[in-house]
Amino acid sequence: MSIFKARVKEFEEALAKDEIDLHHLRHICSNGIPDVNSLRSLCWKILLGYLGTKRESWSSTLAKKRSLYRQFIEDLVLPPGLKENGEQDILCDHPLSEGPDSAWNTFFNDNEFLLQIDKDVRRLCPDISFFQQPTEFPCDIVVNSKGERRLHQRVVPSVLKSANVERKGLGVTKINLISKRSEETYKAMDEGQEAHWEVVQRILFLYAKLNPGQGYVQGMNEIVGPIYYIMASDPDIEFRKHAEADCFYCFTALMAEIRDFFIKTLDDSEGGIKNMMKRLSEMVRERDLEVYEQLKAQELYPQYYSFRWISLILSQEFPLPDVVRIWDSVLADEKRFDFLLYICCAMILIQREQILQNDFASNVKLLQNYPPLDINIVLTKAATLR
Repeated sequence: MSIFKARVKEFEEALAKDEIDLHHLRHICSNGIPDVNSLRSLCWKILLGYLGTKRESWSSTLAKKRSLYRQFIEDLVLPPGLKENGEQDILCDHPLSEGPDSAWNTFFNDNEFLLQIDKDVRRLCPDISFFQQPTEFPCDIVVNSKGERRLHQRVVPSVLKSANVERKGLGVTKINLISKRSEETYKAMDEGQEAHWEVVQRILFLYAKLNPGQGYVQGMNEIVGPIYYIMASDPDIEFRKHAEADCFYCFTALMAEIRDFFIKTLDDSEGGIKNMMKRLSEMVRERDLEVYEQLKAQELYPQYYSFRWISLILSQEFPLPDVVRIWDSVLADEKRFDFLLYICCAMILIQREQILQNDFASNVKLLQNYPPLDINIVLTKAATLR
């Protein structure tokens, strides 16, 4: 039996038990999850706590959560004046009302963060075409709503016209009309279909609606992207069918762990981004004082490069397949964000020779645009630093 087949069998046996040994599952996932069957999507659901360790609870959990998610769509992806059955409703408030209980006021406030979500998801993972492609399982209550429930319709890019007025001496005034169009990248699908990015948009919108204390922050699209990709490309048709709901709950679980990264008032807390960057800097100092001193002398502070590394869990530093492999190890680690720091430290130390030779500008470029590298080299190095 080949090593790969032996590893697949090890995973299948671990996941077939009536009660999953979470410690053992974490151990085997830390070395990467085989990209076959539904191993990765199932393991991620367990590692993120969406599914419990008792197999008998999985069916009821999935049915309950998926039903609840559909209810979220029915209740929250609904413009004012429209009932759940699609009929018009008579509202007691006015579209210009600014009252706290006004449905219209809420609608317009929602559109402010929806506009940012729309911009972000339209450029998600541009190195692959996946998010531009139509999903096999569009949400029926959205795609057959004649546009009423399609979120991107609420923030359709508009054409703004402006004019430059020129006048030379006493001559005729010359008016140059200029058309400006909001930037648009990924295209929306026709009625009855929707692209994967539209599904991700809805997930982020619902998350923001259900977590008003946090709302939507730029970068969350980069966190949800890999999760949705794994769920929506699962070989099991039943898992793919419910990819949106499953992704929503996995994303929500992950955000519960990294929410401090996205709340500015918590930057200085133990789990805040500033403290994480400080810990990374100390980690480099302890393991390679010469590299640490070089970066310090050049005043190349961690926030210049590691803010994005940590807050987005390296989702923008490597191609998506490598990000998925990194996340296998990060999600499997019981102290997962400690291991994330070891990976970041390894990334720096691997570039040791370059860093010691480079000037400030070259090192900024090196660390902000990390060079292509076999991700297993980085992960192996990170494991040795622990």
